[in-house]
Amino acid sequence: MITELKNMWKARIWMKTNVPFLYSWHAYVGFDLNLFEAFKRPMRVEDVADAYDLEFELLEQWAEVGVALKHLKRDDKGRISVKKQWKLPGAKKDSPSSGDLLKEMMELHIPSLLSYPGLMKEKKRQHFDNEEHGSTVARTSTLLELLAFHLIQRNVKKHSIQSILDIGCGEAGYLKRLAKKHPDLTLKGVEINEEVAKRAQKATESFENIEIIHSDIDDYQPDNRIDYIMINNLLHYVDPDERLDFFNRVNEVMSDNGIATIISPLQKARHGKQFSSAFNSFFLTFDNLYPIPSEDELEEIANEAGFTMEKPTALIREGGWFIVKFKKTS
Repeated sequence: MITELKNMWKARIWMKTNVPFLYSWHAYVGFDLNLFEAFKRPMRVEDVADAYDLEFELLEQWAEVGVALKHLKRDDKGRISVKKQWKLPGAKKDSPSSGDLLKEMMELHIPSLLSYPGLMKEKKRQHFDNEEHGSTVARTSTLLELLAFHLIQRNVKKHSIQSILDIGCGEAGYLKRLAKKHPDLTLKGVEINEEVAKRAQKATESFENIEIIHSDIDDYQPDNRIDYIMINNLLHYVDPDERLDFFNRVNEVMSDNGIATIISPLQKARHGKQFSSAFNSFFLTFDNLYPIPSEDELEEIANEAGFTMEKPTALIREGGWFIVKFKKTS
């Protein structure tokens, strides 16, 4: 009897622990189907089901969960509307938002983590398809980089930067912000994903000082050396055995006294250890993604590649995301 009571108590604890997942699941579905926009004003569930061509009972149940979670509310006529819009992801066509983070988590991270038992038993890894997931990752990268924009701005002014290269530039949201603030800068973006590069080229065609190149950094040959190189959300694509070569290449294309900034989670950092360890768990399920470095590992690489490294600055403490600055010394 005592054992049964302990098991029941443990089950209740686990149920309480998993309640936050319900909020994420509900928000993800609402974002993916644009339902928070549909219920921006009080609407009958059946009307939204007809307008969006959705299965009525599933939509009705999603609405019930939303009311229980206080994402949604029901009026005295039975109509449903959003209760606290500021807490929820925006429309899918808006600029990158928390919805894109949810989409990446629910469609990529969680399924990969759930594959752990099978992968361990079969002693194999899955393969990350950059063409399939590149767009989602690019949007979340842009969202994260926005948090560092004021630091990037500070570096531009402090070091009298004339040219910037964004390696893995995604959809060029960051380069566009820089172009608006600094129309005199020479801005270049290198993107290995062809589809993402095309979208970046289209998005920047009105900016004369931005050039987007579909290329790998190893194949890219700039006309002139670059003052400032940005490496954002990229290190997990680089094999640890090849990271020194990668930063040697960064050094080659960088002008004398140039700088680089790296945005990445860090292993065993002073903030966000839970998420950074989970990131590594996710990366290790793929045969072409790699663990993120620790601060000590990154500093060792910096020294070997001819840089000095400043102390990392936390961007998202909860997620273990940092921005790290390298200065060229040789």
